[in-house]
Amino acid sequence: MRKLIAVFFALLTAMSGAHAQNEDGCLGPIANLRGSAPVMNASLTSEEVQITFIGHSTFLIESPKGVRIATDYNDYVRPRAIPDIATMNHAHDTHYTNNPDPRIPHVLKGWGSEGDQARHNVQFQDVHVRNVPTNIRSFSGNTEFYGNSIFVFEISGLCVAHLGHLHHTLSKEHLRALGKIDVVMVPVDGSWTMDVNGMIEVLEALKAPMMIPMHYFSQSALNRFLTQLGDRFTIKRQDNPAIIISRATLPERPTLVVLPGR
Repeated sequence: MRKLIAVFFALLTAMSGAHAQNEDGCLGPIANLRGSAPVMNASLTSEEVQITFIGHSTFLIESPKGVRIATDYNDYVRPRAIPDIATMNHAHDTHYTNNPDPRIPHVLKGWGSEGDQARHNVQFQDVHVRNVPTNIRSFSGNTEFYGNSIFVFEISGLCVAHLGHLHHTLSKEHLRALGKIDVVMVPVDGSWTMDVNGMIEVLEALKAPMMIPMHYFSQSALNRFLTQLGDRFTIKRQDNPAIIISRATLPERPTLVVLPGR
């Protein structure tokens, strides 16, 4: 099965401790920088962040000062540009690489060693990155403690979370550590990570205004997830894989935005 997944993604390629929060969103170090630094990414204002769905669980996140972040950086699906920050998880080899590009300044592994927790607290220009460790199932069916991380990116006063290869619902401790999340990338495959009902429970607990689905292997899997959502959230489909978000443009009603992967 792993070989089949590797072939699938080869074909695709060929084509933390929480900071203080309130109801207005992130109040960590990045929130205090809004409007204080010159904008270096011509397409973004100091209030915005751009998110592009590359494919599977990899997104390219870009800040106003031009910082590039690649999530679940791996050997099969990568953004064309070399990121400044690469986050990885290791439930499967489509979520990490043993050979990251040496030009990447910050390579952040979402798992520790020998049962230790990975802990990241990285400040890079106008971006702050932290993580909240979670557990995963091992290939033998046992629990691998702290084998995954939910990475939180604080940019332009927004908190953007990537759930990684999440295998269980979130405890109160997880939710406290995450704080208020504005945008969340969520795996919706319904089997390799969690069943659909479990992942919906996670979304309802997070209460993020915007959700972006990822980690699905077919349109039927995506549609199955969307169907089971019922009328819980608004669903919007977008033709462009990139979206620019600011606090002013966050939806009033919880909305799941479907971006096409490349």
